[in-house]
Amino acid sequence: MKKKFVIAVDLGGTKVLTALLTRDGKIINRLKNSVIPSKSKIVKTITSSIAQLLTEAKLKSSDIEAIALGVPGTVNPEKGIIAVAPNLKLINFNIGKELKKNLKLPILIENDVNIAALGIKKFEYKDKLKNALVVFIGTGIGGALIFNNTLYRGSSFYAGEIGHMILNENGSFTSKPGKMTLEKAASRPQIVKRIKADIKNGSDSLLKDYFKQKKKIKSSALAKAVKGKDKVAIRHITDACRTIGTSLGSLTTLLNIDTIILGGGVVEAMPDFITKNIKSAFDKAVLPEPGKLTKITATKLGDDAPLYGGLSLVEEFLN
Repeated sequence: MKKKFVIAVDLGGTKVLTALLTRDGKIINRLKNSVIPSKSKIVKTITSSIAQLLTEAKLKSSDIEAIALGVPGTVNPEKGIIAVAPNLKLINFNIGKELKKNLKLPILIENDVNIAALGIKKFEYKDKLKNALVVFIGTGIGGALIFNNTLYRGSSFYAGEIGHMILNENGSFTSKPGKMTLEKAASRPQIVKRIKADIKNGSDSLLKDYFKQKKKIKSSALAKAVKGKDKVAIRHITDACRTIGTSLGSLTTLLNIDTIILGGGVVEAMPDFITKNIKSAFDKAVLPEPGKLTKITATKLGDDAPLYGGLSLVEEFLN
């Protein structure tokens, strides 16, 4: 008899979100904890979060079909190995093997945006996506490709790594290797870095007290600044959107996709503002014929997308 529960883990650059779900897609409970980029501490945090969920739900590990883990980096889902996760400082780490030492359950892993795309495809679009690109903007920038309603992982599981595309300073593609990538040009930490530089040089901003008090500027703070018509924040976030939109326009000309779905902390905090500005740059960069077909929208699942994707991953590999 098929077991009734799955545990999904979204391992981010700054947090671990762990949830208990029923096989039919109901989230029973979830926990969010900060993460320290260390192999042992990541494993310990995931293990203790799962134990807490089971205790609160009065369940045993034998009630769980599998654990599905999303990782911000390149992974081999068939072997349970993280090839590289830069923001977590992990290289060739067999996290599946380490987790199994304490959790006697099947461990399935996938790139974080890939697993979110699986959740979006099944639970938001009801398995009716044709050709799509899912882009998450937060601590980094990641992508996932869906062709003919099927996740495309690539020949060595690297497909979708749009954050590492090399760009010119103005956000266009370049044939010369350099240090400017889409992630370095437009992720949240880079936006914050540029805002901080402007404030240091004398510009006024609603965010200046965050820097004085050495408080972390999260996506919610950026959204609050935009709502307050902070010119410094609006300028740098708009610049980031222009870079992303230009890149997505070029990719759409190449791939002829019909849907671009945006997610991640920055998008979730201000979906209308981000989507509008990305679309404006996209329209200028894409060829008219493929561009007029493409719909750009923000996911409605938010943080829950990778959790639902965990169910899809279990269905793919265990059923």
